[in-house]
Amino acid sequence: MIKFFFMDVDGTLTDGKIYMGNDGEIFKVFDIKDGCGIKNILPKLDIIPVIITARNSKIVENRCKDLGITEIYQNVSNKESKIQEILNTYNEKHDKNYTLKNVAYVGDDLVDLECMMEIKKFGGFIACPNDACKEIKKIANYISSVNGGNGAVREVIDYILKFNRG
Repeated sequence: MIKFFFMDVDGTLTDGKIYMGNDGEIFKVFDIKDGCGIKNILPKLDIIPVIITARNSKIVENRCKDLGITEIYQNVSNKESKIQEILNTYNEKHDKNYTLKNVAYVGDDLVDLECMMEIKKFGGFIACPNDACKEIKKIANYISSVNGGNGAVREVIDYILKFNRG
């Protein structure tokens, strides 16, 4: 049973492009269908959406606020360790025993590879956009038919919804 839905941001929830001006990051583009899946479908499945990204962005904070995502972890270089820390904290706080088997993770690049391999090794679910790097695509349980930022996360959510319904 999936309880946590971890998502990378750049290249997964966005097209991977970073628009920069003289004062830093200007904007990112998000797909409305991804947002609908995160905000309206995951809660009905009792799945907690979690953002975990190596970058730091006020834009990501704003998007998470808009979608009701309260679990946001930015500037994370060791995603595997952070995921285990999140599971441990949740388990202690709620007297549960969730493991990596209860994790779904959507990522697209090498920074996601190590934690995705660990999640898969312990029976969790890993997915990626169609334009993910070849190393990620090689190990993914599910590869979206669309690129990051174009509804790939929503497609993964719909797949999980179908799977959970049998």
